[in-house]
Amino acid sequence: MELKPAEVLISKEAIAERVSAIAKEITSRYDGGSVLMVGILRGAVIFLADLVREIGPSVEVSIEFMKASSYGASTQSSGKVAITQQPTMEIEGRNVIIVEDIVDTGLTLKRLREYFADHGAASVAVCVLLDKQDRRVVDVPVEYTGFVIPDEFVVGYGMDYDEKMRNLPAIFTVRPVDE
Repeated sequence: MELKPAEVLISKEAIAERVSAIAKEITSRYDGGSVLMVGILRGAVIFLADLVREIGPSVEVSIEFMKASSYGASTQSSGKVAITQQPTMEIEGRNVIIVEDIVDTGLTLKRLREYFADHGAASVAVCVLLDKQDRRVVDVPVEYTGFVIPDEFVVGYGMDYDEKMRNLPAIFTVRPVDE
């Protein structure tokens, strides 16, 4: 099935405002310290880039990437979490913030939290742009949330359907092309 953007769910202005607010929370929490911001590829790249630019200079920020997914070319989670790219930086003793585009079932974030705890992180926090709380299968703490959204598949601002529509500046719902 081919999909296209339907309606704007969250505008680029609302995203920018919320990203700035989250960055202020992170700056306040880690003031005078350091954090390792781990972006989950590929969906979180745009969110991560905007977020780190807004974190104040009193926080030393390092950036790392991982690949983990439970979707593939589908609009539904498979329930199986695959970590296909691990961090190359040292984790032990560091304050880690996992930056993810969206949390729904919670399975991926649960697995990632375990990964960083197992590798000796001093602390592990989660920062997500979108939270689909209605889809939660496992309880996973999320310290920083951009927006709670309904159970709809969304694209834009880094999120995709089959590697398409990541470039859209806002967050959109989708519909089949023939509608």
